[in-house]
Amino acid sequence: MQNRNGQDPEFSAISRRRLVKYAGVGATLAAASPLAAAGPAAAHDNSRDQGGHGDSGKRVWRAGDHHVHSEYSGSFDTSTNPPKFIKGGDAVYPIVTNAIMAKHFGLSWVMCTDHGGPTHSKVNLEQAYPDLLRSRLLVPGVLQFWGMEFDAPALDHHTLMIPHHADEAQQLYELESRFAKNDPFPADPGRDTEAKMVEFLKAAKDMRRKPLVIAHHTSRSATGLGVYGQDTPREFRNGNNAAPDIYVGFEGAPGHQAGPLNGGARGGYGNYPTHGGFDQMTARVGGVWDSLLGEGRHWWITATSDSHVHWTRGGSDFWPGEYSKTHVLARQDYADIMDGLRNGRIWVGTGDLITSLDVSASNRGNEASVGETLTVSRRNRTDVEIEIRFRPLEGKNANGDRPEVRRVDLITGLVTGPSASLDTDTNPTTKVVARFGPRDWRREGKEYVIRHTLRDVEADLYARVRGTSTDEAEPLADGKESPWDDLWFYSNPVFVKVR
Repeated sequence: MQNRNGQDPEFSAISRRRLVKYAGVGATLAAASPLAAAGPAAAHDNSRDQGGHGDSGKRVWRAGDHHVHSEYSGSFDTSTNPPKFIKGGDAVYPIVTNAIMAKHFGLSWVMCTDHGGPTHSKVNLEQAYPDLLRSRLLVPGVLQFWGMEFDAPALDHHTLMIPHHADEAQQLYELESRFAKNDPFPADPGRDTEAKMVEFLKAAKDMRRKPLVIAHHTSRSATGLGVYGQDTPREFRNGNNAAPDIYVGFEGAPGHQAGPLNGGARGGYGNYPTHGGFDQMTARVGGVWDSLLGEGRHWWITATSDSHVHWTRGGSDFWPGEYSKTHVLARQDYADIMDGLRNGRIWVGTGDLITSLDVSASNRGNEASVGETLTVSRRNRTDVEIEIRFRPLEGKNANGDRPEVRRVDLITGLVTGPSASLDTDTNPTTKVVARFGPRDWRREGKEYVIRHTLRDVEADLYARVRGTSTDEAEPLADGKESPWDDLWFYSNPVFVKVR
């Protein structure tokens, strides 16, 4: 079915006229959007070692989105056997439309993550995957991953990201058909257990080409602060224990952020709200995320669009990259993007408040950045220097605004090892150790730089950074305010180990 490049050979002979006809589906929709004329926020390759957008040899910050739906998030007529798939029953845009808009809003990579359903594994294999191959030909400047929004047993949805290779479609088919809780027809209650989720993760871990699994909208079903729904800290720990290099994190900022523009809730969080557009598990200092980091877990956060239907068409969504971005330090290469996601070389932001963020910890000439660990010796001076570099947006964002950073926070917590309980959802050692305003940073070229010293570090810890366009000391529970007026960015942590 495929050649070594992961493309069906029939597409190598596709005529230019057929390509243009196919592309026209997406291009027409893109042109119809009122946002298309405004132009995207400027896309930067934002490492201190600058490289061009297509320079695959250098690791630079590359923005992307691993949670995007196409018309293959449909519905099923289960009155027939097998069920009949109805395209566009949930999300409405062709795969290529999403790729075109991702490129328009400055993304380097994107991922198609359609919903499952009864026998959907065959729909993915036989209908959606060929369209992905066409989209890769039509929009070659955007790396387009294959995968799905996995119907995780006993949990809410998750990204299942498949490595790019010739048999990627078969790999997804194997995992979806064997483990997705909604794939069997008739339904199989035995698919919807935590034991099945752990079995899935162990099977993924044993594959030669290892996928990635990232939890979606983790508190959307929560009924209060610290009162969880489908996803719980216990399940995250059990899954991460089973496959620590597969199950690596959750969405810090869920999609559906345009909900308030049509009278809905940000993220679709109708029970308990997001805070500054971020899930309570991330936004609460000393909360679930910090409890996992305090165990020394390499557990990362991302930000996605969860795009189904654009808000100007009555939906609750932004286009991929229009509002939320996951920035990965990587080469423009499928394998290196996945390596960056797997190893936490990630920062996330909304509304293009900034376009680059570098956080490092150093001691006696040694340095570590996000996702990495700095080792210091007790026998030597144990002061740790933290450096924060960020670049403001040059020009306007997708809303036509020029957002400004009002504050940057440095947050630390102790790493004390496994918690006594799998249900632990707090880390009481986590705190904001320093807050910085515009008078506290200085300009170096196009970047602003903040330096802070952690004195006499005597125990293992982690440091992470967040910043905001608001005056809120802590991100407040969201109401119906415009998401464009409430912008935040978060780094993933740098670890410090004392020996």
